[in-house]
Amino acid sequence: MLLLDNSAWARLLAGRVSRERAEAITGLMVDRQLATCLPFLLEAGYSARSGRDREELMARLAHLPKVRVDQSIENLALRAQQELAAVGHHRVAPADLVIAACAHQADAGVLHYDRDYDLIAEHTNLSFESVWLAPAGTL
Repeated sequence: MLLLDNSAWARLLAGRVSRERAEAITGLMVDRQLATCLPFLLEAGYSARSGRDREELMARLAHLPKVRVDQSIENLALRAQQELAAVGHHRVAPADLVIAACAHQADAGVLHYDRDYDLIAEHTNLSFESVWLAPAGTL
């Protein structure tokens, strides 16, 4: 299973990936192997063009599995931020830390287009697969 990050979702919606990659992601959605969590949903809703667009987006995402943020995930995200700060990377986006903690807790990966996830995977105790939507710098 892969958790969605808005960096990948926005590029998918904009049609900025190859047809083959978009079809593969659609297959993950159909197979319920693509999941959401609160930080992603809030970012996706924030990016919507209008209230109606937001409602349509949320309806589209509602059928996907959802990883719930609980106290354990909060603690994991805070610890990861502390670990990053210790090596000079304290400016990682808070939503990315929570999404990575959700992926760790769910034994999942993160589908993204954001170098923060490689930093989190490399410099913290969070264990998740960092899956780039496309190679870095190509979109």
